[in-house]
Amino acid sequence: MKLISFLQAGRPGFGAVIGDDGVVDLGRAFQGRYTELAQVLTDAGLAEVRAVLAGRAADQSLAQLELLPVIPRPGKIWCCGLNYAEHVAETQREVTEQPTFFLRVADSQAGHGQGLVCPRESTQFDYEAEIAVVIGEPGRRIAVADAARHIAGYACYNDGSIRDWQRHTPQWAPGKNFWRTGGFGPWLVTADEIPFGTVMKLRTRLNGQELQCATTDMMIHSIARQIAYVSTIAPLQTGDVIVTGTPGGVGARRNPPVWMKPGDVCEIEVDRIGVLRNPVVADD
Repeated sequence: MKLISFLQAGRPGFGAVIGDDGVVDLGRAFQGRYTELAQVLTDAGLAEVRAVLAGRAADQSLAQLELLPVIPRPGKIWCCGLNYAEHVAETQREVTEQPTFFLRVADSQAGHGQGLVCPRESTQFDYEAEIAVVIGEPGRRIAVADAARHIAGYACYNDGSIRDWQRHTPQWAPGKNFWRTGGFGPWLVTADEIPFGTVMKLRTRLNGQELQCATTDMMIHSIARQIAYVSTIAPLQTGDVIVTGTPGGVGARRNPPVWMKPGDVCEIEVDRIGVLRNPVVADD
């Protein structure tokens, strides 16, 4: 299944994509019993969604909707940094025994088609192609061997970064949390569609030019390892998000640097998921 969060005439909702352009409004289908996507991402909830969708026709067009970040209000957004060797090398750092994590806040995100906001305070707006893992079954201290059963699905992610603010101190959070600088979408592809351990290819295109390309078997710390690590720190809850790292080729490390600017279009493609596309807009 492909599951989305959206706005329609200012009303938030969630649904399932049917075919190329159809959507079933699941909020209406459940008659208000569930009001957001995160509420149906457990095994039991997804079983209910499948039952509701069985034999059901689309009730609206995808083109009529404004897509929101896949999970608009995740409790936690854990982001793994320096998780591809090429990216570690281009940043002149060293591979660490333990994964590097930082946190993003919910309103630093934008949905597919929404503008990524280039802030007034910087011109150093960088792209980062990543794969987001969305948690289904909650858990604490999850073993690596058990990680797969806690995944509801996967989405594309652009960990947009304001590089000069990221470098103000050794703590990265300021540069990673400017308002609406990260893209999350276009939809969640449920884990049953992507068998655990499937090698996925991710790419970044800026104005049609490919700038990043890698496969998930190049990760230093696997998705299972990441789930085990962060769930040791705090319980993972349904709808939490783990953003799994970017490969080499970021704009800051090119010569000359390549920054996103108003008028650009950035695309993050993952072959088993789809294409997350965002225009870059000026801060109002």
